[in-house]
Amino acid sequence: MISNSQDAPVVLLVEDEPLVRMSAADDLEEAGFHVLEAANADIALSVLEACSGDVQVLFTDIDMPGSMDGLALAESVQQRWPHISLLISSGYHKPHPGQLPEDGRFLPKPYCSNAVVQHIRELVIHD
Repeated sequence: MISNSQDAPVVLLVEDEPLVRMSAADDLEEAGFHVLEAANADIALSVLEACSGDVQVLFTDIDMPGSMDGLALAESVQQRWPHISLLISSGYHKPHPGQLPEDGRFLPKPYCSNAVVQHIRELVIHD
């Protein structure tokens, strides 16, 4: 279990670019979320193996090094942990209809922090 005394919604942020990840994590924490960070899908899956019951939203970039990209990660998370909502982002790819997992949302980069926070709030409320 994650020590989360304020019962803040938990977001798993998966982004390979350290400055982008740090900035997004800061924005989400300022908005009241508890943020777990991963630099790629492999690390994200390890985090989820340990505490998937605590995570409410996966916010992942599509383009990452490692064994899978963000779309494959989102698909895997949807199959294994269907209670986790999905927000997928990219500055290079716009997924075609049918590429996003069911109920997954896409947010193009560059994004503003308010848009990220709004999407994640809606996903948490939807949950």
